Amino acid sequence: MKRNYYQSAELRLSYLDFEGRDKPILLCLHGHFGNAAMFARLAEKLPDWHVYSLDQRGHGWSQHAESEDYQREDYVRDILTFMDHVLQNKPVVLLGHSLGGVNAYQAAARLKQRVRGLIIEDIGAVIDDDLSFASSIMEPKPTLHALGEGLKAVGIDDDNYFIESAYENEYGWNFRFDKKNIPFSQNYLNGAWWDDFLATDCPALLLHGKLSHVVSDEQIIEMAKKRKHTTYQFFEKSGHTIHDDEPLAFCKAVAAFLKQFQA
Repeated sequence: MKRNYYQSAELRLSYLDFEGRDKPILLCLHGHFGNAAMFARLAEKLPDWHVYSLDQRGHGWSQHAESEDYQREDYVRDILTFMDHVLQNKPVVLLGHSLGGVNAYQAAARLKQRVRGLIIEDIGAVIDDDLSFASSIMEPKPTLHALGEGLKAVGIDDDNYFIESAYENEYGWNFRFDKKNIPFSQNYLNGAWWDDFLATDCPALLLHGKLSHVVSDEQIIEMAKKRKHTTYQFFEKSGHTIHDDEPLAFCKAVAAFLKQFQA
């Protein structure tokens, strides 16, 4: 695994290259509060694929943007720039969780000929969520445990997903994500994106946690019915983060879907 950087407009953005010369490419996109390393376990389970994972703007080791620069076209431009300059226009399968899922199908809508398939983890075509709590997260904290405990003050009881983005400096423990501007990013994400979701007909797999508060069973079923070549899989024990809640089942479902592209 190697960490590298590329330039997208005014921002220096980070990505992980899990290496796999001359193998088909899977490009992974995390959700809000996430980072590229969240797909490391999946990459290990896919030895026949060259897996890349982006630290999207405002997350991981990538630079933060101004509040007005977390709009839909900003995220999509970052992906298209990566595909152009780093992947040199090679075809890809896109996998995205939450925010990354919308970014994936919107990027595919703009580069239909270069996206071979889509894997969308627990996000819909219609989104209405509120992440205003993010700007109230207090840091730094003297210990990693205290940083996790501090999330309870904003209603987060399970800190596992967030702690993946923690880091320590001379003042204590902090989060890498842009907590000040994530609420703006979510506001730009809210809306109905049916046109983008339905703009392509490459094979697509929708993964949904039955315990998720982000998207309903009914919307996932509706999305699969409306879009050609689209299937779905429900995970009974998972919430919004299937890759954390049922990691083995998640990796198995992704690997099974990807087999069709290895002929």
